[in-house]
Amino acid sequence: MYNLAPANAPWFEHLIDSVRALGEAALEWKLVQRDAGTALMKADRLLHFHEGKVTGRPGPEAQGWESRPIDRTPHSSAVFGIRKEYLDAFHRADNAYELAAMCFASGAAWAVRQVQDGETPPLVVLGLTDDGRRQLAPGSLDVHLDRMEGRYAGIGKLSTAYKRVCECLYAREVAEDIGAQSYVSDHEASQMTDASEAGEGLADAAYAYGLLAERALSFVLLGPKDAHRKQLAVARAEADEVAQ
Repeated sequence: MYNLAPANAPWFEHLIDSVRALGEAALEWKLVQRDAGTALMKADRLLHFHEGKVTGRPGPEAQGWESRPIDRTPHSSAVFGIRKEYLDAFHRADNAYELAAMCFASGAAWAVRQVQDGETPPLVVLGLTDDGRRQLAPGSLDVHLDRMEGRYAGIGKLSTAYKRVCECLYAREVAEDIGAQSYVSDHEASQMTDASEAGEGLADAAYAYGLLAERALSFVLLGPKDAHRKQLAVARAEADEVAQ
């Protein structure tokens, strides 16, 4: 069980839970993607097949070409079928991990920006996809780094992680733009391959940035938490005066 903030907790406790929920979702998909990749590699190592064959004979109701018997090698069919299942599972997990990691990164960044702007949101707010499935959609990854300059020790790592995500996004955009061309030269094809490979690290880069942005959230919440403690102290002092 996760130790969630109670319903009557201050807004920032719920905001912390909201960001952490995005992080947990990304982590779950990260682990599933890793396991799916491992299973796919194991399937790729199944290179030796039993070449025994089996004849499939159609029933008497079959007509035309469907009435002809056919020989099958069941082991190779099974191996190729298994590999396809693992490959499909890996692609689904990989896409889901990337989406979850980007939501985590942008959600944590959104929370940081809101607090920096003096807002008090209890929950992260993200957009929704327009594909009919209404999934959470990632937003901006920006935070106000200049407002933490000289005050936050983790700003260097946060800035580096942000640049890494931007590099992956740019590489992905380059690859997609070249691929959308009606004609692709050999040189452009090489560029597209390089860009595609550079963009493959987007999910891991976004997840790493999300973790660092989550730490930055803890930093920017120091002020609101301190103000909340002072408010409680004043309220208790006033209550004590009334009781006397």
